[in-house]
Amino acid sequence: MKTSKAGRVLRIVPALTARTQLGQILKRVRENKERFVVDKRGEPQAVILSVEEYLRNFSRPIPIVKQIRQEAKGKALDRMTLRAINQEIKRYRRERRKKNG
Repeated sequence: MKTSKAGRVLRIVPALTARTQLGQILKRVRENKERFVVDKRGEPQAVILSVEEYLRNFSRPIPIVKQIRQEAKGKALDRMTLRAINQEIKRYRRERRKKNG
């Protein structure tokens, strides 16, 4: 076991174990946010981590998402509280119900 920069434990598993225990490994990744390094003959071959963690750390944001975030920041929507968001949703739904009868 090795510790990553974020303090998470990287579990090293042989390729055979990864193949025979894949369901269990995926469950641990999903439920416990564990990371696994699959090794073959002593050489790291692959990393198994959650999609959420991959997207957060390694993927580039989709351009439209970047644009939406910038617009939200410009309107200070990124600082709205959960309560304010819920109130806005309720207001919108009331208006829509009135409009649609």
